[in-house]
Amino acid sequence: MNHEAVLAEYDRRMRQDAGPDGPGARIERLPGVVRQTAGTEDGWNGILWADLPPGAADAAIAAQIAHFTTLGRAFEWKLHAHDRPACLAARLTAAGFVPEAEETLMVAGTGTLPTTARLPAGIRLEPVTDPAGVDLMVAVHEQVFGPGRARFRTQLLDRLATAPDTVAAVVAMAGDTPVSAARIELPPDAPFASLWGGGTLPEWRGRGLYRALIAHRARIAAARGYPYLQVDASDQSRPILQRLGFAALTTTTPYVYGE
Repeated sequence: MNHEAVLAEYDRRMRQDAGPDGPGARIERLPGVVRQTAGTEDGWNGILWADLPPGAADAAIAAQIAHFTTLGRAFEWKLHAHDRPACLAARLTAAGFVPEAEETLMVAGTGTLPTTARLPAGIRLEPVTDPAGVDLMVAVHEQVFGPGRARFRTQLLDRLATAPDTVAAVVAMAGDTPVSAARIELPPDAPFASLWGGGTLPEWRGRGLYRALIAHRARIAAARGYPYLQVDASDQSRPILQRLGFAALTTTTPYVYGE
């Protein structure tokens, strides 16, 4: 894999040319900035891409703060390590943004990944297609990532209702108990499918469920013709992804304003 070429394609297709990710969401391509304004109260608001001259950064940051605060919305500036200017992180912090945990942007070719989900004994995979399935997924995420998943629940229900071909979610079940859950985002006319979630209950970790859910989603991406899989990986998941063949391209950090 040519890392520089793949990163350039990711920037262009998934950030600069990104489409809206939810009902009524609006993408605006402004000088040096691409932003999304959500169409619903629970949608994602934020900056997808930035390439600014140093002398224009503070004014651009102030303009985005003014835009979202006028709407009464918190928002996220999704900063990648190679975004310009190089001092953008410091400028965001000075303007009142709060950084969250850094993650690693990792990419693999779908043709290089295992696509057979090898599950522990007694585990089955159930596709998430309705409110009952979403509730099972939320139950896992609340135990793994913490409470406060109402917004995620609403977003996923909206996506399943209005654009079901752009997302596939799955829950691993041990009898009637959900023990792991994940989803894959499938943006139309884009080369990258994106992996999200991948949470497993503590007592079920170390049994291959995380790898199985990656294989399950890699099969979906390959069947749909996506050449690449992308994930924003935590420090915990990065070693597993590397062993599966994912390559690190850059890092990304959410800078949050107004929460």
